[in-house]
Amino acid sequence: MADEPLVLGIETSCDETGVGIVRGTTLLADAVASSVDTHARFGGVVPEIASRAHLEAMVPTIERALKTAGISARDLDGIAVTAGPGLAGALLVGVSAAKAYAYALNKPLYGVNHLASHICVDQLEHGPLPEPTMALLVSGGHSSLLLAPDITADVRPMGATIDDAAGEAFDKIARVLDLGFPGGPVIDRLAKEGDPTAIAFPRGLSGSRDPAYDFSFSGLKTAVARWIEAKRNAGEEVPVRDVAASFQEAVVDVLTRKAVRACKDEGVDHLMIGGGVAANSRLRALAQERCEKAGIRLRVPRPGLCTDNGAMVAALGAEMVARNRPASDLDLSADSSLPVTDPHVPGAGHTHDHDHVHEVSKENLYP
Repeated sequence: MADEPLVLGIETSCDETGVGIVRGTTLLADAVASSVDTHARFGGVVPEIASRAHLEAMVPTIERALKTAGISARDLDGIAVTAGPGLAGALLVGVSAAKAYAYALNKPLYGVNHLASHICVDQLEHGPLPEPTMALLVSGGHSSLLLAPDITADVRPMGATIDDAAGEAFDKIARVLDLGFPGGPVIDRLAKEGDPTAIAFPRGLSGSRDPAYDFSFSGLKTAVARWIEAKRNAGEEVPVRDVAASFQEAVVDVLTRKAVRACKDEGVDHLMIGGGVAANSRLRALAQERCEKAGIRLRVPRPGLCTDNGAMVAALGAEMVARNRPASDLDLSADSSLPVTDPHVPGAGHTHDHDHVHEVSKENLYP
């Protein structure tokens, strides 16, 4: 175990300051500082507030993770950080911190992809990923079907949302129902007491001529909002629990149906589900039911590893080290729209000699 790479990961793509430490595929620390309560009164994440919160939380969260893992920063074999996609200002805080630690400690730096990290985190719970892995990633910003023959170098998009992401739809419907922010957990909780067949809400892009693996939740969101508005205009009480259950069922029905179909079409016998919405209990249950029926093995990390966290970044960073992938240069930039086809951002020189990388960066800093 001592020969496995020891990597610290930093995640700041949205409103969670996450710092994780892993050795190989073993999780040693997962420290998170959330600013979600600060954003709640605005009904969504405010980028400037998120960036400032990351600045305040960064050093204390890193120190807490090191203490939990029982190691010194100098013991690390590398520093990994989310380089994108995400909120530009928030990403810059994490990337700047990672570069500073890598430079000060003379350790290699790995700028990695947020979405690929969500896939790789499952290794911390269920062991090495099968190759290829089919992954369904569902969160507030992304709803994607991805085929990953090699999580460090080859991630292929199969389908994605063409409008609202699943998590975004949960937040918007929760807002219409006056349930607060974030909407996912409260809708999940209320749906358990409701009837998922009470209201026939539409299933987006489910027709025979629609894209097989793409998602659309904008029409569903509008249909639910109009249904609620009609009830209120008629002076009738809105059955919140039934609305929550019926809306949630419409979302997870489409997600799981398309994911299982992609596995069958590609001949992949594993499905991994990640991202914040993967914590949804109904999504997990329906996915398990449909995967068992199709002979597909389902892998879903525990809820704490589904939401944004530093452990997932560290997990992908450790895999980069283990597979001898090139480190990033210290002039690494945050990329708010980094494509999932780039699991990491290698240095221009594609070298593992991080001393050389540091010298190049010194020239850039001090011309």
